[in-house]
Amino acid sequence: MLSLAGNLVWLLCGGLISCLSWAIAGLLWCVTIVGIPIGTQCFKFAQLSLSPFGKDVSYEGGAVSFLVNVIWFFVSGIELALIHFILGIVLCVTVVGIPFGMQFFKFAKLSLAPFGAHVI
Repeated sequence: MLSLAGNLVWLLCGGLISCLSWAIAGLLWCVTIVGIPIGTQCFKFAQLSLSPFGKDVSYEGGAVSFLVNVIWFFVSGIELALIHFILGIVLCVTVVGIPFGMQFFKFAKLSLAPFGAHVI
């Protein structure tokens, strides 16, 4: 019940912005046939950004994930990480916003290397 309340407030405190940024990145990657698997991963994280409380991210991956993460980092990762990092800083200014800011920092880390990451 507590995670439900946190997720509802999360949407008002920037969760929709996070979801929109992941969805836009996914749409841009899906423009090319080669980018469709990358866009699909973006849509998964857009869905995660709608309700992040009660979920954790574990990192696994191999050589292919590493290669895709390197390409992702320079094409889309820096921009998404900056968006999430700035929102995290803004929310951590108040005591009430700290849990939401910490979620944005989790998304900033995820934005830098999303491939090989699994939601638990």
